[in-house]
Formats: sequence, C-alpha cells, structure tokens
Amino acid sequence: MHPPKRETFDVAAGTNTDPKGVVRDVEEYRVEDFGLYMARPTPGRRQFRYLESWLLPALGLRISDFWFNPGHERDQDFYLDVVGVTTDGADVWRTTDLYLDLVLRQHRGVDVIDTGELLEAVQDGLVTCGDATGALETAYSTVDALARHEHDLRAWLATHDIALTWRRHH
Repeated sequence: MHPPKRETFDVAAGTNTDPKGVVRDVEEYRVEDFGLYMARPTPGRRQFRYLESWLLPALGLRISDFWFNPGHERDQDFYLDVVGVTTDGADVWRTTDLYLDLVLRQHRGVDVIDTGELLEAVQDGLVTCGDATGALETAYSTVDALARHEHDLRAWLATHDIALTWRRHH
C-alpha cells in the first residue's frame, strides 16, 4: 500500500509537481475565491493527453477532466478525487489524496471507487481514522448532493456559489 499521494501546485512558478516529484509546466492557473484551476498537457501519458483540474478546498474535492487518447476513452465526464487542500495564500497549493474517487457521468450517475484502498491505508497506519471518516463523509455527501441535482455537476456546485469553467465543457 502506498502512502497518500501529495501534489504541489505552484501558481507563481507556473508548475505542478506530481506525487512522484516530477515537475510539469502548467499552461494556465486561475485563482478564484472558491478554488484553483489548472490546465496542462500530460506528456508521456498513454491514456490521456491533457488535464484540467479544479481544487475546491471547502468541498474537499479535486475535480478533473481528462482528455483521453483514442482507444483509451472512459465512460466518465468528470473525475472527483477526495482530497485535503492547503494553501499559503494564492501562490502555492498542496493536495493530499485521500484515496476515494468518484466517477461522474453527467445526468446518468456517479460511482465511488477505491474504498478498499482507503481501508487498507487505515489498517496500515497511513491514514488516521479521523481522516478516513472525513473522506467517507465527503464522498457520501457528494454522491447524495449529485443525486439530488440529477447528477449535474454545474447545478450542484451552483448551490455553493461555485461556477467552474473548462476548456472543453461549456
């Protein structure tokens, strides 16, 4: 079992440091009152060629849109990671991935994945019971909220005064 993945988003430097320590150039960062937007290519990735993400600290989520390469498409519109987000203001943001992920198919449904990984991380002492409980509560409340809004990400986020903009989704 791997420890929680940590990632750094350095707005001032225009870089994103992935969990393995690889520093990637970012094409666009945008800081909003409710979070941080990042858009960048994903060189060397076979499955997808581009990544857009929003970090939403108040919701404990990272919402991503992967631009899949032909032959690697997945039945998903958005991928939601349950994360802890910290920031030193507007310049450097950090995430700690809490293992749970939600795969959203707009207006059709949402699946929670990687529950086993979270439980194994708790068992191995990599995540506290408190952090795991918080991750589960975030996942459950997100699933419930999306269901109440007909699995429409935009409609649900509007109830939090959050309006996300994307390069691909309008």
